[in-house]
Amino acid sequence: MTRKQKRLSVIAGALAFLGAATGLTFYALGQKASFFYMPADLQAATLEPGQRIRLGGLVEKGTIVRGQGTEVAFSVTDMESSVPVTYVGILPDLFREEQGVITEGSFSPSGVFVADSVLAKHDETYMPKEVADSLKAKGVWQEN
Repeated sequence: MTRKQKRLSVIAGALAFLGAATGLTFYALGQKASFFYMPADLQAATLEPGQRIRLGGLVEKGTIVRGQGTEVAFSVTDMESSVPVTYVGILPDLFREEQGVITEGSFSPSGVFVADSVLAKHDETYMPKEVADSLKAKGVWQEN
């Protein structure tokens, strides 16, 4: 092998390694992506069993039911439809009825959304951007 051929083989090997690393990175990031849905959007969505999504909307009035320990059941609504949610864990301090919330998790076989994280607004004027935009488009929520 000449010196030029050795250099080209090292460069080709490095490019192949970088290509494989890039491909694996994009594959891993694609597996962790969770898409945002409002309750009304779920009717048209085709979700795979166990697919992680982010569900956002308002906590429906009168649906918060506390179970044993830290188990909580509630519904998320966009005023068109609602989705039942269960969550086991400590809820944010500002979690309450008719306030904006984003939950992350997946649907159980029974059709209940099982959340593993719940995000609530952090002050009186904040509404999560994705939730606010969707509710504004439907004419349900207006900024003060």
